Amino acid sequence: MSLAHAILGLLQQEQRTGYDLKISCFDGCVAHLWPADQAQIYRTLDKLVEQGWISCTLEIQRDRPNRKVYSITEGGKGELIRWLQCPQTLPTVRDPLLVQLHFAAQLPDEAIIQLLEQQLAARKEKLAECENVELPMLGDRAANREQMMQRLVLELAIRREQTYIDWLKTAIDVISHQ
Repeated sequence: MSLAHAILGLLQQEQRTGYDLKISCFDGCVAHLWPADQAQIYRTLDKLVEQGWISCTLEIQRDRPNRKVYSITEGGKGELIRWLQCPQTLPTVRDPLLVQLHFAAQLPDEAIIQLLEQQLAARKEKLAECENVELPMLGDRAANREQMMQRLVLELAIRREQTYIDWLKTAIDVISHQ
């Protein structure tokens, strides 16, 4: 997946500024799926405008700086539909903690357990963030199709975090009792 396709998907939902994309989307509704910093977002917006997949209008404001509002174009919608239908390769997993553990036999148990406990706290926080996302539950007839797709993705994120938490607890237990 590319950041460009995530932005196209978000702009298909509604037009937004770069700031809106950062604050309400990449720090909010899709933070558990795809992180992006402000510089990445603005560079990608510029590229999408160049490709003709989004357009930008300048909104003049009196009391604040002017705003650039981005909208998806028909070409952008076509690209998003094309991408949505393409099978994706398995993602490359880069987990620094797992690399640390792979080589951690030389550390004392207390140091390893401390690393695991720090990761456990972070994973619990991430799980809580995912669980606090407000979406209708699966099977809720009042939910629209978009909400159901988002709930399915969120359910996987929750399960992934819970599985990692369970594994961390097991690892701490194994190292504590060896």
